[in-house]
Amino acid sequence: MSRSLRRGSIAAIAAIAIASLSSCAASTTPDTLQIKPDNAAATLGTNLRLNNIVLVTGVGTSGDYTGPANVVVNISNTAGTPAELQSITVGSATATFADAAGAPQSSIVVPPGGSVVLGGQGNPSASFSSASVHIGGFATATFAFKDGQKVDAQAGVSPDSGENGRGLYKGFGPTPPPTPTPAAAPTKAATPSAGATATGTPTAPATPSAGATTAGAPVAGATATATAPAAH
Repeated sequence: MSRSLRRGSIAAIAAIAIASLSSCAASTTPDTLQIKPDNAAATLGTNLRLNNIVLVTGVGTSGDYTGPANVVVNISNTAGTPAELQSITVGSATATFADAAGAPQSSIVVPPGGSVVLGGQGNPSASFSSASVHIGGFATATFAFKDGQKVDAQAGVSPDSGENGRGLYKGFGPTPPPTPTPAAAPTKAATPSAGATATGTPTAPATPSAGATTAGAPVAGATATATAPAAH
């Protein structure tokens, strides 16, 4: 074989190898890359899509955790009719719903051709009073809709400050209850010191001194002058 043919064969083999490696790297499916996506997503039928499903716990939480948690998820509905989310459960815990103002709701309605974001300021919320999860791991969250559709999603679990301190979910976690203010102790009434005159005690009337003349009393020895009627 000539040198030119040998060089051509080597170049062709190298090109095939590069193409094979490139086609493998181009795939982004978890099965191919053997990794989990950063945030869970789920699809129900052809019209409902749940994106960025995360359970957010309180500030400073870590490891195995049982306590309050909020759900963060974007639900889109491409159907021509509304979709109604009736429940979200994690283990035996069921989330409670509230509108953007904090008023309780029995369900979350996703309008036709629209979407609803749960979690964050100005959005409706789904909150667990107590859920058992592992911070930094995944938890199975079940979403059930009024039409009977139901899906399980492996939701990521992150503290309020964000995993690894990145702050991705700062402000999305449960709000801690306000600290009660201790009641002020009643003030003890002051005891009057010895010799002090108590307020409101009537003062005894003064005794007139000797020789003083009482107003209105006749003076001893004085002659009473009377005017006799004139004789006619």
